[in-house]
Order: sequence, then C-alpha cells, then structure tokens
Amino acid sequence: MCGICGIAVPRGVDRRVDEQLVVRMRDVMEHRGPDAAGLFVEDGIGLGHRRLSIVDIASGAQPMASDDGRLQLIYNGEIYNHPDLKKALEDHGVRYKTRCDTETLLRWYEREGTDAVHRLRGMFAFAVWHRDTRELVLVRDRFGIKPLYYAVLDDGTLVFGSEIKALLVGGVRPELNRQALPDFLANHATAGDMTLFAGVRRVPPGHVLTWRNGQISLRRYWDLSMGESPLAGRDDDLVDEYRERLREAVRLRLMADVPLGVFLSGGIDSATIAALMASLVDDQIKTFSVAFAEREANELEYARAVADKFRTAHHEIVLSPEDFWQSVPRLIWHEDEPMAHPSSVALYHVSRLAGEHVKVVLTGEGSDETLAGYNRYRVTLFNTMFGRAYHRAVPSVVRSAVKGGLNRLPQTSTWRRRLSRTFLGLSPDLDTIYFDNFAVFGRSWQAQLLSAETVDATAIDPYRAYHEALERCGSDDLLDRLLYADTFTYLHELLMKQDQMSMAASIESRVPFLDHQLAEFASRLPRRLKLKGTTTKVVLRRAMRGILPDQILGRPKMGFPVPIGRWLRGPFRSMVDDFVLSPRALERGLFEPQVVRRLVAEHMSGAGGHQERLWTLINFEMWCRTFLDGEPVETILSDASPGTLARTG
Repeated sequence: MCGICGIAVPRGVDRRVDEQLVVRMRDVMEHRGPDAAGLFVEDGIGLGHRRLSIVDIASGAQPMASDDGRLQLIYNGEIYNHPDLKKALEDHGVRYKTRCDTETLLRWYEREGTDAVHRLRGMFAFAVWHRDTRELVLVRDRFGIKPLYYAVLDDGTLVFGSEIKALLVGGVRPELNRQALPDFLANHATAGDMTLFAGVRRVPPGHVLTWRNGQISLRRYWDLSMGESPLAGRDDDLVDEYRERLREAVRLRLMADVPLGVFLSGGIDSATIAALMASLVDDQIKTFSVAFAEREANELEYARAVADKFRTAHHEIVLSPEDFWQSVPRLIWHEDEPMAHPSSVALYHVSRLAGEHVKVVLTGEGSDETLAGYNRYRVTLFNTMFGRAYHRAVPSVVRSAVKGGLNRLPQTSTWRRRLSRTFLGLSPDLDTIYFDNFAVFGRSWQAQLLSAETVDATAIDPYRAYHEALERCGSDDLLDRLLYADTFTYLHELLMKQDQMSMAASIESRVPFLDHQLAEFASRLPRRLKLKGTTTKVVLRRAMRGILPDQILGRPKMGFPVPIGRWLRGPFRSMVDDFVLSPRALERGLFEPQVVRRLVAEHMSGAGGHQERLWTLINFEMWCRTFLDGEPVETILSDASPGTLARTG
C-alpha cells in the first residue's frame, strides 16, 4: 500500500522535469507511505513513490527497474496471488531479487505487457515508464479499489497521482469543475470519471491509460458480466460454494509480514469477515469498532457480540460531537473532495485506533453492491412492479387526486414522507423511482437550488455516469442493472472513503467481498439468493447460518448512523450559520440564497429532514475554502466565527 505520482513531458516541450517538484508531489502524500520514499527522474519523466511496507519489508524499494533498465515501475496495492505467480516464474528459471509482489508485477509486465493484468488477483494502481518508446502506462484495478487521478496540461504534459493534492502540487490549478456539480449534488459525490476539480479525472476502474507524446488513450480490460444465464444447481450447493469462495478470498488477503485486524461494525458483512478470518489463523484476531455516544448512533453491542463469539482482541472508540466536527476540515483535505458520508469521520478515527495495533485491516465493503444489500433495491422493485400496474389501471384524474392529497398533508407528516416516495407519488420511470428518489438533491431540487448562471454552465445530466453504466450492462433484469450501475458509480465513492480514511492513518484496508472471481460468481447467482421479499443478501445469510449469532444474521441493513440532523438543529447550529448561510458561502453565486434559507428553515422547524442536504452544503463550502480559496485547514473552523466549537459544544 503506497502513494504514487509522476510527470511525463512530451518531446519538443520546453520544460524539464523538476526533481524537487516531484519530491513535493510525493511527500504531500507521506501519510500513504511513511516507511520509505523513492524517486526516478530523467529526460521527460519523473516518478515518485511513498511506501507503506507490508510484504518484504527489508527490500522492494520503488521505483523498480527491469533488469535491462527499459522499464520503471511504481505501484500501489497488493497482488494476493503473488506467491503462485512468483512460483510460475521461478519454475521457468527467473531468479528473484526480492520477495515482494512489486517484482512479480514488473516481471510479468515485462513478458506480457498490459495483458499481464489478467493474471492479477488483487487491488492495484500502477504506472510503467517505457524508456525506449517514451510511453507511460497507467493501470487501475477492476473495481477501482485503489485510486488513480490524472490531468493533461495545455502543453500535453501528463500529471498523475494517488491523490488529487499531488496533482495540485504538480501544476494543476485548483478550479471548480462546474460540469461535475449536478453529479456531486445528486449522488453524494461525483460518480463518473470527472472530479470537482476542472481538468482532473480518474482512471476508470478496469482500465488502462496510455500516454505518448501528449496524447492519451483509454482501454477497458475487464468488465463485470451481468448478462450471462444464472448459475444452475441446488440453492444449498450454491450457498456452500459462495461461502468457500469467500473464505478463499479472505485467506488470500491474509498475505502480510505485519499484523492484521478487522473493522467490526456489528453488521453481517464485517461479522462474516471476522468469523472467516478467525477460522483461518491460529492467533487471536484483533477487531476494531467505533460509535458515537448517542444511543441511536451506537451499535457497539452487536460488535461486542461478534467479538465475544470469536474471542477476538477487541478495541473500541466512542466519539463525541466535538471530535466529529473538529475532524471534518482535515478529512476533507485527505479526501480531496467533499466527504460524501458522515461515516468517513468515524472510519478515520477507527483507523487511527487500529493503527496503534496493526498495519492491515480487512473490511466488509462491497457486499451490498454484489448481493443486493441496500433497502433501496427492494423499494425500487416494489415501486416498479406496482407503479406500472397503478398507472395502467388507475385513471390519471384519480392519480392526480391521490398525489394532491399527499401534498396537502402537513410537511411533518410521516405518512406524507413515506407515501410520496412510493408509486403513489412518483412517476414510473427509473430516473424518478430510483435516482431522484434516493438522491441528495434530485432534479427538482437542483432546478430550484442552482443559480441561473450555474445552470447555464452545468447543463448536464446528473445521472450521466449511471445511465452509461445501465446501457453497458448486458442484463435485462432490473436488479442486475441496478447492481451493475451502483458497482461502477456509487461503490466508487465508498472505496475512495475506505482508502483515503485508512491511508490518512497510514494503514492498509483490504476488501474480500470485491475479490473479482468472487464477484463474478455472485453476479451469476439467481435473484432469489440475493433478494427475496424483504430479505437482502440471502446467500450470505444462509452461508453464515450456524456460524454467526442469530442477532447478527437477522439484523436489517443499518448503514452507519450519525445524528447529524439533531446536532444541526441543536448544539451545532453554528455549523449551518458559518458554512451554509454565511455571506461568504452565499456570495459564491452557485446557489439561490432564498432556496438555501428555506431549506435551513424547514430543517430547523422539523418540517423537512434535510440533514443529508445540509451535510453536503457544509462539506462543499469547507472544500471550497480549503482548495479553491487556499485557506489552511487549521483555520477553517476558527475563521468561520469566533469559538465555533467552543460555543456550540
């Protein structure tokens, strides 16, 4: 696990690669690799590397050169089938200089070029410089577990890195990408390859980017097939096979020369990882949990039940609201873009806790997108099925009367909130019943919120990335299509949160549910083993029956609760005043002030639950001050208004 960065300059451009500039790009990511630093600079290329030593601690320094010096490699990630790939090479007479997977990656690349990626089972982002052809190749893993950003400057120079802040050091000007604003506002975060920084893009998951003399090309090397026929066989046999494949995925991710642990939330996903890991190792495993003091945001009793069941060495941390808010500006800096979810803060603090004991953690990320774990899937299937029948059978005048009746209910009415999000209050198209229904700021909200000037500059579909994914999916089954779209959009932000918050604490996180062979198997499971009635992740619940406690198996999906709404109505109202309603925020001209004020008033009165929207606006303003205004992170809260946290706490 590391941080990589670099600069490639085209022939004929009057610019040399400044060694000290590459060093600054590299070292702004020191948290990603505090154990060692590497550098390679020659005519037209500069490569930087920060190392967090996990395998072969004594050697394996990067950049790593091929024997003949033609190739230079920098790499971030882990190749879990490295021992098998290493043995295959040694059987053919290759003599290794190290024990690390970096050398395995380089030697296979030397033999097969980018086709070598098909041999890799793991998470990775790497760059290879071809000295002979002056070609730079960037490769990102299948699901985008490891981050990789790039920008092409006006003269064709390529700047890339594991974090956007490295690109900003490397010459990219920090400007707002207005084209990405609708996507960000609707979907918690930018869902496609664009970022909120103008000119900065992500290498998409499962892609190879090739740069040569100022020109780039992108090629997809892997996709998750959803169009194949479901797996045949008895359900019990498929459940058994899923469990064994998952066990193998966990076993592979135990490869390390340093201590490992598990993030334990008390949900079925992390509990499963802890249970399987406990069955695979002789030593007592270490587990780590986090919660808030408020009862509705504290699930430690479930995590403790799992820890007791498998006799783990369990560690916990309980956060105060002050801990939460004081962390936000620094963590926005770490994430490079506004934090999509408040749970990022908790993840950072539990990562710091884990870092006191281990260097690698396993997590349960990816189960929901591969096994239909979110409640919104069953809600959407319900609304689709009954909505089509409702619109066919019920006259429009009656439907209008029903919708009007819902709108006449008080805004504080629970029935109004619930029923207006069903087929009774929604159009039957997918954009309405899925995307808008679960968006932060859907189309109707954005039509009010965005200023006229912003609308003129951002005439773009907020669900563009989702629509592209839906069109690419090979299945006609609605659930398959939703899972596929979320895997290559929504999941991306969750993985970036996982990577950036753990790396901020200088530890590595691994995600067994996103082993690509396991995910390919899961994609072909029949629907009844994913979602059946109101039961989600059917195959996982059945696979872990008799292994996990019943109170864990029967728990509904909870997410990670954070009492943002109550905090903002009460003791932390000043966060809204300072970062949503302040003249500095409103005078940016992006949003209509009267709509922002109405949104705040509705939340404070209890007429509307706008905690997600307020969280988004607070984050966005903090991001603007940090990256666009260049304000030091340490002053974000202190400059907002005197004694903000002291006054609100």
